[in-house]
Amino acid sequence: MKVLIAYDSFFGNTEKIAQAIGSALGSPQDVATLRVNTVTPEQLTGLELLIVGSPTRGFRPSEATLKFLKSIAPAALKGVRVAAFDTRIATSDIKSPILRFFINFAGYAAKPIAEQLKKKGGDLVVEPEGFYVKASEGPLKDGELERAADWARRVGEARNTVS
Repeated sequence: MKVLIAYDSFFGNTEKIAQAIGSALGSPQDVATLRVNTVTPEQLTGLELLIVGSPTRGFRPSEATLKFLKSIAPAALKGVRVAAFDTRIATSDIKSPILRFFINFAGYAAKPIAEQLKKKGGDLVVEPEGFYVKASEGPLKDGELERAADWARRVGEARNTVS
């Protein structure tokens, strides 16, 4: 396995995005798509690329994602290309101006995931990305699976150019 996509999902939306990313990056022999709570430290050894995704929960990654990131040993990702994504509701779809303010202030899950991956030694290959759901339980907005596959191709291309 050269690529690992580790994700958490509550309603299946983040899982669908993770699977679309995995399919776009290659064959099951080279790409594994696993829930964060099933990833072992051994599976992080020898990776070329680690992508971590989470639904946004309370302006941050899920507890399982945070636990996974914390479990990665310092410098364990040295030399590993990394990327991060989340699923989220677009601020334009949120009716409450107060909630929109907090989202604009506190943000979404992908950026803190990327920061943690970099702190563990990873080389961020693209900016963190968000994929949109129609409501807190989904479903995904139309076109998001295709957008995830396009993003995965950009990640794959960038992984080969970052040094």
